[in-house]
Amino acid sequence: MAVALGKRESEYSMPHIVVLGTGGTIASSRGDDGAAVAELGAGELGVDLQNTDISIEYKDLFRLGSYLLKQRHLREIAEAVVQEMHRSDVDGVVITHGTDTMEETAYLLDLVHSDNKPVVLTGAQRPSDDLDSDGPRNLKDAILVAANDAARSKGVLISFADHIYAARATRKTNTTAPSPFQTLGGGPIGQIINGSVQFTSCPIRPLPMALPTVEFDNTRVDVICLYPGADDSLATAAVESGAKAVIIAGSGVGNGNPTIVSWARAAIKDGLIVALGSRVAAGPVVPMYGNGGGADLVSAGAVPLGTLPVFQARILIALLLSTGAKLDRWAIAPYIS
Repeated sequence: MAVALGKRESEYSMPHIVVLGTGGTIASSRGDDGAAVAELGAGELGVDLQNTDISIEYKDLFRLGSYLLKQRHLREIAEAVVQEMHRSDVDGVVITHGTDTMEETAYLLDLVHSDNKPVVLTGAQRPSDDLDSDGPRNLKDAILVAANDAARSKGVLISFADHIYAARATRKTNTTAPSPFQTLGGGPIGQIINGSVQFTSCPIRPLPMALPTVEFDNTRVDVICLYPGADDSLATAAVESGAKAVIIAGSGVGNGNPTIVSWARAAIKDGLIVALGSRVAAGPVVPMYGNGGGADLVSAGAVPLGTLPVFQARILIALLLSTGAKLDRWAIAPYIS
């Protein structure tokens, strides 16, 4: 059956999927200078679903590369998703999004997603006017996932290059590869083979949080990466610039140095939230070293982030702080295991 637009006629008719466009490479084309800019609407992305029983509705939120997004944009996406979830005729939502910061948006949406209807993010690695653009296929697959009953109650998903990933701990790990995403400490939870959606596992998710409010927009959480010879200059500058929390991306299992430990101890005493992650791509934070290592940072009051990647942790901490929640290792524990 050809793709139909608009509302389902009854609860027994074809699945109805809303595609929310936000921009990204999937919506980009190159200008005369050769630089790609997001300018296409979601309905212009060339997806072919002529032989599927799926009804599709397209809406555009904005047309931006995801490197341009602010926390306000992430909040607006979350609000738009909830608005579509409340519609009885909608069975799932697909979001077209740039890959650069898809991991942040996907994780925020997963933190607040309280419906059993699927939410699926996708995008592209090559612009729409590339002869080998991957956008149309990725979008088609994402729509198939969102329309599939097996995707229900699995939270927010990323569908990309024939694979399906849970939002948590999924990161872009390659700048240009056709399949750029990887779930740290795990793998895809499903795949799309010749149009058939197949799941192999189900993510474990904590209870959903409340939607972000406008307070989230300007809740600043900064990430400070450590390296040989690093001092406390950047951490101090972050606080002076208005950061409500600082995440230390330590070396190895989450190590600092004596200077950073001294800064953290004083900052925490003054009421700043300090969290401890790792600059390493995968693996948990393990506070086991002294002499400025992770054990000293945790002893000073830094909150260890477990296996949660630092840039997803930044979203979590900003969301918690924006609600006025007291943030300590017990408050964050359900999200980092």
